[in-house]
Amino acid sequence: MNSSKNKLMIITGEVSGDLIGASLIRELKSLMPDLKITGIGGDKMKSVGMDLIYHTNQMAFLGFVEVVKHLPFIRKVQKNLIEVIKKEKISCVVLIDYPGFNLSIAKKLKPLGVKIIYYVSPQLWAWAKGRVDKVRRLVDKMLVVFPFEVDFYKKENVRAEYVGHPLVERINQYKFLSRDEFFSKFNLDRQKEILLVMPGSRKQEVKEIFHEVITAANKLAADFDLQVVVARSKNISEKYFQQDSSSVKFITIEDHNYELMKYSHFGIIKSGTSTLEAGFFALPMIVVYKTSSLTYIIGKQLIKLDRIGMVNILLDEMVVPELIQSEANATNIFEKAAKILSDNQAYENVKIKLGNVKEKLGSDGASLKAAKSILEILNESEKI
Repeated sequence: MNSSKNKLMIITGEVSGDLIGASLIRELKSLMPDLKITGIGGDKMKSVGMDLIYHTNQMAFLGFVEVVKHLPFIRKVQKNLIEVIKKEKISCVVLIDYPGFNLSIAKKLKPLGVKIIYYVSPQLWAWAKGRVDKVRRLVDKMLVVFPFEVDFYKKENVRAEYVGHPLVERINQYKFLSRDEFFSKFNLDRQKEILLVMPGSRKQEVKEIFHEVITAANKLAADFDLQVVVARSKNISEKYFQQDSSSVKFITIEDHNYELMKYSHFGIIKSGTSTLEAGFFALPMIVVYKTSSLTYIIGKQLIKLDRIGMVNILLDEMVVPELIQSEANATNIFEKAAKILSDNQAYENVKIKLGNVKEKLGSDGASLKAAKSILEILNESEKI
């Protein structure tokens, strides 16, 4: 098809993808101001000039069971995106993480001759071989955020470029409140350290895990003289957390995750990007994960990793404890955390090992490197 050289589609379906996408769009627009960007994103991508066809809030399905329930909607979304690509003559699509949906739509885009760039690789090194074959067939270039991913893809004969992790620049550019300002702003007790609870950015995640986590957190707070703070994602209403509020004490804070990670003493954190961010701040933590039983059974067949926390995967060692599914209960969470909190040497050892996360994530500038690579491919596709 005759393509339009100043149009690009970006697709992501999660809060973490919205942050990554916004930084990418900012760099793309600085290099090519007349570039028109459309697709699926969130408030942050919209705020830097993306024209949203769908919002990430509409796409937050978790696990196989939930996806099956939403299949008619997913098909409709894919159909609409393909119509836009044809109508607007878009020649290049950037997929950010969100593998279930993105690999599925890549399959439909390939026959249209669209160039497909994947930024922030799905964790294919953790998955069964089938997904790697799919990527080889469908993706023109992987822009990866961990150095070990380049070697993995080279062996698998997939074109890949290491651009660094976008969270490094995000943290480096962040304007931190000082500890005093932060404690004042949210009326926190200066005499007590913070026990941070991060239950995830999807309602389904919070529903599955929150009761167990907050029960353990309150017992820990009582035993170790801590105050419990829950990091609330903007898309989850306060009432979701208050179901437990009659018997437990905590406050929720929105939009200040980096201060929370920097000034907290310990974290109970849902598996995902947050574990990596907390690792960047060398925050000792427990990683928790819980999904529906059927989703977990299916996932266990497909995933061949012996650890799920990104921070443990990156360090190639079980530095912080992981509690998954039925193991992620209040008793276990309390016991694992108490073991670290009651032993200064154990606590310091975890902190020292987490100190290596920053170095492994590389230097600044991932978004700019990714933007240059994308525009190169966009220009290549115009010449065809």
